[in-house]
Amino acid sequence: MFLKSPPPLVLASTSIYRRQLLERLQIPFTCDSPGVDEAPLPDEIPKALVARLALAKARAVAARHPDAWIIGSDQVAVLQESATATAILGKPGTAVRCVEQIRRCSGRTLTFVTAVAVLRHDQAAHEFIDESRVTYRRLDAATIERYVARESPLDCAGGFKSEGLGIALCEAIENLDPTALIGLPLIRLGAVLRLVGFTLP
Repeated sequence: MFLKSPPPLVLASTSIYRRQLLERLQIPFTCDSPGVDEAPLPDEIPKALVARLALAKARAVAARHPDAWIIGSDQVAVLQESATATAILGKPGTAVRCVEQIRRCSGRTLTFVTAVAVLRHDQAAHEFIDESRVTYRRLDAATIERYVARESPLDCAGGFKSEGLGIALCEAIENLDPTALIGLPLIRLGAVLRLVGFTLP
């Protein structure tokens, strides 16, 4: 598709986890902070929230890089606490909140919902959502506190890092793309990048 060299590629994120994932595709890219308010709207469901934020992040960065392809992404962890109550767990930010989030997840299954939007300023966005299900084993207070102290996953949705020590908290993980759980689904993202003209193996 590209006659000479591909246009710039920009990851609309400051997340070290997403940057490290995108590096695996071995395509040159830069990162730019989208500066988007991530607070949910009233009564906004998880899929709508992450889709809106992924697109908003991509659009915000596209305004500063009109010639580039932009990748925006967002993720939340969703806990079905009862038949009628759903909790959205974002980044805990503090150790106390992280311990509380994981305590709520003990013995339960969470759905990690990850949205991606890939766009260029003059073209329609390519959007998709990936879901991963994580079942936690039953965790006592000492186990949770040890995990949080050792891993310090304060900037991860649900306070959980599957690529690190967090795997020891799990009973099962169900997904189609293990990179989605870390924050950027590379299988479908790779397909989109090939579609818009980038060369991947």
